[in-house]
Amino acid sequence: MTAKKGVAQSFWRDRPVFVTGCTGLLGSWLTADLVERGANAVGLVRDSVPRTNFTGLGLRERITTVRGEIEDYFLVERVLNEYEIETVFHLAAQTIVTIANRNPVSTFETNIKGTWNLLEACRRSQTVKRIIVASSDKAYGDQKALPYQEDAPLLGAHPYDVSKSAADLLAASYWQTYRLPVCVTRCGNLFGGGDLNFNRIVPGTIRSALRDEPPIIRSDGTPKRDYFYVRDATDAYLTLAEQMDVLKCHGEAFNFSLEQPMTVLEITKAILVQIRKTNLKPEIRNEALGEILNQYLSAEKARRVLNWKPRYSLPEGLAETIKWYEVYFTGLPSDR
Repeated sequence: MTAKKGVAQSFWRDRPVFVTGCTGLLGSWLTADLVERGANAVGLVRDSVPRTNFTGLGLRERITTVRGEIEDYFLVERVLNEYEIETVFHLAAQTIVTIANRNPVSTFETNIKGTWNLLEACRRSQTVKRIIVASSDKAYGDQKALPYQEDAPLLGAHPYDVSKSAADLLAASYWQTYRLPVCVTRCGNLFGGGDLNFNRIVPGTIRSALRDEPPIIRSDGTPKRDYFYVRDATDAYLTLAEQMDVLKCHGEAFNFSLEQPMTVLEITKAILVQIRKTNLKPEIRNEALGEILNQYLSAEKARRVLNWKPRYSLPEGLAETIKWYEVYFTGLPSDR
């Protein structure tokens, strides 16, 4: 995808931007878009993981990387000051529900402490002008009123959900108390090329199908979720950052979604149709614990306030995603 032209293109030119979580699924694509737009990107890198999308996009040679953890307050403060950062995208997080259930403390350290470190360092910075904190639809917890609206209470109950509710509330508190120029994003289940967490349904199903193995469904297949293509997510983040000063929407949260919720079994079958492996029958294990049955978002506010809408249909997003994994596993895309 080519960068936006005109005002959006010039907005990022030579702008110092800090991306936490730059090697992750969303972080790698967002960093690539920022580089394409001419930003001076600085990324926080914790672990060196082989064959990531961050490496595949050549970002290691195109941005300034700082080794360390978001839990290290003084490191974060140094980065903001030394590189005179103006815009911050806080994406660093432990994002896997099952890992949070097994090891809640490390999840809380990263997702909660990491967020207050980042916000406090931004508060003390003299250069930071805008911050976007990545929350999640999980921050809403289990509610009967669906789709979630931004004014719904944050009711996370399980470790991962609680960590996102807490990070979300921390961002709001820094706006309310210190007028820190922060906005919060809440997206559905992101998917796209570069996600190496194969216990997630989209990459896991694609890998199984490419290996002619039945895909594994940990739940009973009925939980309903948003599935949101990562390139639409990066466009949403950039759109919000470009407009938040003019719109004076600091302190607000925005949902971003395709607004087409699907059950786990439905998204699995959609992937199998795209890969032409409908002969493979999903193995439904029904062993998932601590997961909410139905979660999906309204993006009406983003459409109305930001004039934002997704660029990709679900089949288009899945097609690009599948091609990425075909190259990842075989070195060559199919002629699909």
